[in-house]
Amino acid sequence: MTRPFSYIGRRLPRGWLDLLLQLGLFFAAYQGYQVVRGLVDGKTDLAFANAGYIIDLERGLGTYFEPNLQGSLINHDWVIDIANWLYLNSHFVVTISFLAWLYLFHNRNFYFVRNMFMVAMGLALIGYAAFPTAPPRLLPGGAFTDTIANFTGVAQDSETASLLLNKYAAVPSMHIGFSSMIAGTAFSVVKNPVGRWLWLLYPVVVFFVIVITANHYWLDAAAGALVAASSALIAHRVLAPVRPLQWTFRNRPAEAPVEAPA
Repeated sequence: MTRPFSYIGRRLPRGWLDLLLQLGLFFAAYQGYQVVRGLVDGKTDLAFANAGYIIDLERGLGTYFEPNLQGSLINHDWVIDIANWLYLNSHFVVTISFLAWLYLFHNRNFYFVRNMFMVAMGLALIGYAAFPTAPPRLLPGGAFTDTIANFTGVAQDSETASLLLNKYAAVPSMHIGFSSMIAGTAFSVVKNPVGRWLWLLYPVVVFFVIVITANHYWLDAAAGALVAASSALIAHRVLAPVRPLQWTFRNRPAEAPVEAPA
């Protein structure tokens, strides 16, 4: 029974203990999300008021295009079905797969990216707690269609969906936050030139998906991109100097050996 674990452990970049530590950190971040979700679930009136503020701001800027964009595509079933599928699957699947790939094959840069993600999730939780916001799909008046509910048969404001989703976590959009951090990292570490540029399209696709499924306003996406940029800056300027050998992002392999990071 121990032989498979020993075999796998020898092929892990830093062994089982480090892998379990990284999993524990992300699990703790998820638990923090659960706590914040419980805090904002009852703030329905505030969430809809904040949604109104965002719409008013977009109208003031002349950029409230989301209803027209969704309306222009809502009858193209194949487009909506692809967008629904991507919204439901890509966020977690791509993020987890990318982090696993980075850990196994670009381990020297994983810890910088881990720190960046941790900071981003912390900033997002602050945003969700301080500014709970109802997404477009929940707004009354018929301006938006809840395409995910139509696709799955489960309304996203139902008790079933609320077990997995924070329905008032629109600002910032961490679909954009995560996809931006992944794209920036992939552009730096992927060797294939075509692959590098294709990864830069990932946040663009995600933006299109979150808007036409009525899950976010464009200002949510802008906030998510700002969180990603701020997190990268904090990971670089604040956290990397604390443990420069372990937590600094490198495009080339480090010349000096590194000690096991925490």
